[in-house]
Amino acid sequence: MKRVYNFSAGPSMLPLEVLEKAQAELLCYGDCGMSVMEMSHRTPEFEAILNDAEAALRKLLDVPQNYKILFLQGGASTQFASVPLNLLSEHKCADYIVSGQFSKKAYLEAKKYGDIAIAASSAGATPTFSTVPETKRSDFRPDADYVHMCFNNTIYGTKFHYIPDTGNIPLVADMSSCIISEPIDVSKFALIYAGAQKNVAPAGLTLVIVREDLVGNARPDTPAMLDYKEMVENNSMYNTPPCFAIYMAKLVFEWILSIGGLEEMKRRNEKKASLLYDYLDNQSYYTAPVDKKCRSMMNVVFVTGDAELDKKFAKEASAAGLKNLKGHRSVGGMRASIYNAMPYEGVEALVAFMKKFASENPKLDA
Repeated sequence: MKRVYNFSAGPSMLPLEVLEKAQAELLCYGDCGMSVMEMSHRTPEFEAILNDAEAALRKLLDVPQNYKILFLQGGASTQFASVPLNLLSEHKCADYIVSGQFSKKAYLEAKKYGDIAIAASSAGATPTFSTVPETKRSDFRPDADYVHMCFNNTIYGTKFHYIPDTGNIPLVADMSSCIISEPIDVSKFALIYAGAQKNVAPAGLTLVIVREDLVGNARPDTPAMLDYKEMVENNSMYNTPPCFAIYMAKLVFEWILSIGGLEEMKRRNEKKASLLYDYLDNQSYYTAPVDKKCRSMMNVVFVTGDAELDKKFAKEASAAGLKNLKGHRSVGGMRASIYNAMPYEGVEALVAFMKKFASENPKLDA
């Protein structure tokens, strides 16, 4: 069966080259006589996979030596609790920038553990969360233990076009939907976390990159599975980690390094996003309801303005091999997630379909 273009917000497409390598190694990894899926995490073979994955990610993002890299379970949403449990150490207060559904969920979870305030929010934008808040250092309480943000908002198609200035307050970022899509200065953040199912690997793996001085300060009642110190001391293997997802992440990291690293990845992603946004900006059938200065390079949201036409679009696009274009229920319309593995040809096919659909489905009020 012919492969489709999967525009899902996650789990998303994986690079074809990576899938083919995994396929070749599926029954027998190296000369160990078994699949990675059957392999004990305590074997030398898996230890090498884990160490290679960490080394490749450290090289890819140029992660400073004073940062630990963890390969964890539970999805990024588990970090909504892990972050306050580990970082609410001195003043028991933190500030949150709310720019979408996931940062709001993180804020609500953190409120269970301390004095948590919303420092800035774009909930009042029209449409809701169609931009990101502009912040300045004075927006954050000087005694905050950390500031939390979501760097790219999958549902609403927005991305921060700047890194908030928090001074000496540690900055925490959920980068689930934009990690390894372009170069970032890791040193600007105290902690980065990301669910893997968008740009990195199959669902089930969460990456955490945390500065060493923030490890070891968890409150006493923190569950061991959520304690960064436990995970650092056990090399992410306090219990059985998501072995196959870590192996796939390693292959993805190595693939990006092989094509020229994150500079090349950014070039490819910008080219794809420009093709789609340029079309949206030069026609009147579809609307992209997002502030242009903070458009996401990963998630492109657009609507026809007619809920029935939107439904028809998603159905006919799926039949044409353009899968999972239905927008999130809180936004409606369509959402094209064009993560790293989406080829340029997939976006070309989407734009061609959009043109055809518009010509065949004139609006009644047009």
